[in-house]
Amino acid sequence: MRSSGWIRVSALGLVVGLAACASYEPLELPQRPNLASRLAQLNLALPSGEPNHATKLDAERPVTPDQVGLLAVVNNPELAAQRGKVEAAQAEVVTARALPNPSLTFAYGLLVSGPGTADSITASISQDIQSIVTYRPRVAAAESRFRQVGADALWQEWQVAQKARLLAIGVNADAREIQLREHALELLTNELSQVRRAMAAGNLALTALAPLIAAEATAQRDLAALRLTQIKDWQELDALLGLQPNVRFDVSSPEPVALPPDIDPLIETLPTRRPDLVALRLGYDAAEADVRAAILGQFPTFGLGVAGGSDTSQVLSIGPQITMDLPIFNRNQGKIASARATRLELRAEYLARLDDAEGTARGLLVRARAAAANLARAREASTVASSQLEAAQRAFGRGNISQRDLADFQAAALERQIDALDYERTLQENSLALSVELGLGLPQTMPVPPTQEKSL
Repeated sequence: MRSSGWIRVSALGLVVGLAACASYEPLELPQRPNLASRLAQLNLALPSGEPNHATKLDAERPVTPDQVGLLAVVNNPELAAQRGKVEAAQAEVVTARALPNPSLTFAYGLLVSGPGTADSITASISQDIQSIVTYRPRVAAAESRFRQVGADALWQEWQVAQKARLLAIGVNADAREIQLREHALELLTNELSQVRRAMAAGNLALTALAPLIAAEATAQRDLAALRLTQIKDWQELDALLGLQPNVRFDVSSPEPVALPPDIDPLIETLPTRRPDLVALRLGYDAAEADVRAAILGQFPTFGLGVAGGSDTSQVLSIGPQITMDLPIFNRNQGKIASARATRLELRAEYLARLDDAEGTARGLLVRARAAAANLARAREASTVASSQLEAAQRAFGRGNISQRDLADFQAAALERQIDALDYERTLQENSLALSVELGLGLPQTMPVPPTQEKSL
């Protein structure tokens, strides 16, 4: 081949290589916050149990705690960073699937002097063989890590959803308790007015007023503290949803709790269902692939290709070219030892997490059952206290008991109602924590690499 032919081939290869390169596109940072001023401005397409299917939430209707959790999954600002990690892991899969480019060498020597009759040309092309030998385990490790990152991201979504649901249960319980305390304070205020009028008429002594004043002060203090707690819960919930801190919306009461009678079957299938355990298993699979790749990496760096050219006397030559390392000092033992140590560490971490998951789930079930029993007793006591209050009100109307005695019956009935509300909230929170520990109650969807089926 003449020298002009070599030059044309080289130029064509350069043009083809540049044509396949990606182009630069700037991505500007946002210039202002993006908090929504009302619920309707959020992404209301909630994920469901069916793949690639979402349900649209009606922002004008009361939202259940479960719906609040799903709203947090699709709108929480911090979860966007988790999705960025998934994209980065996807890029690692693309990198692992791509073989290294062949190496091309070209040299052109101008004839300056001597007996030669033409310029010299030398060219060679070679391919790294070691990358082909380790290709399959490297790709398997990258794909497992991609799914691991996806499972970790899903677990983070579950944590955000759990916190949002707990806060939704809290703001609903706060509102119900505030309503009870406001009603009790209103009754107490009316009684104080009646006592003051009786004192002004000379029918009651000053000593009858002191206990009611103290009770009113306590009720006002407790109500103020509860309102501050409600504001704090709302602000935390707004932050999780990407809302401005003053946004309020209707949160409905949670559904009644139905505890599982036996969690042994759920614990047996826990490793295939809970995202963090799935992530650890996928990380272990990646470590297994790393060990195989490290062992295959003992195969020395080996390049195989073809070299040829013509010298200054126009003698043409072509033949195979082999380049390889001699495995005398480095036989990849360091990478093999590191990969095996990582695999052993992940195995121990997985077992510890699995043990913790079982122990936590069983402990939560015990606490939830105790809360359910306490709730039943508290509701029964509240019913009795309400009946006693009705009887006391009738007795007070007939003049058989004093205003102070009636206030005591009212305080007792209020405390019983609040006790029942507290136990109900505790039961709801324990039940929610149990469902998350068992890997239940939220959609199980994970991103997967192209050409791969979705699974968890």
